[in-house]
Amino acid sequence: MQFVINNWYLFVALVVVLVLLFAGPLGQFMHGIKNVNATQAIQLLNRDAGIMLDVCEPQEYKAGHIPNAVNVPLSSMKTRLKELEKYKNKPIVVSCRDGNRSIKAAVILRKNGFNTVFSLAGGLVAWQRENLPLDKGVS
Repeated sequence: MQFVINNWYLFVALVVVLVLLFAGPLGQFMHGIKNVNATQAIQLLNRDAGIMLDVCEPQEYKAGHIPNAVNVPLSSMKTRLKELEKYKNKPIVVSCRDGNRSIKAAVILRKNGFNTVFSLAGGLVAWQRENLPLDKGVS
């Protein structure tokens, strides 16, 4: 116990690190957001008439994106939610470059009443690893 008292700052740092590590996955779980791989995403898009929502910035989107993906950058997601209202009851697969921003965007969607939201695990990097097609430029 004396060790803890003498090194309290180390334990505070440990708690902060643990909170940072588990906050993302815990928030994802609490909001009912599941990760899907590229194959599962394709099935959701084709079988269930879902949409792919790309939350990359416009310059990233132009460099390469999943075919037919709707681009709404995470930085403007909250102000552009009305544009996505027509997809509210469809499965939405959210993607970004590596999968980090997509989780944040998926949480925003769930908080605003979107029913079925998924995050593309690994993002566009995982999509490319599976040798799946990319579109370049604006579509």
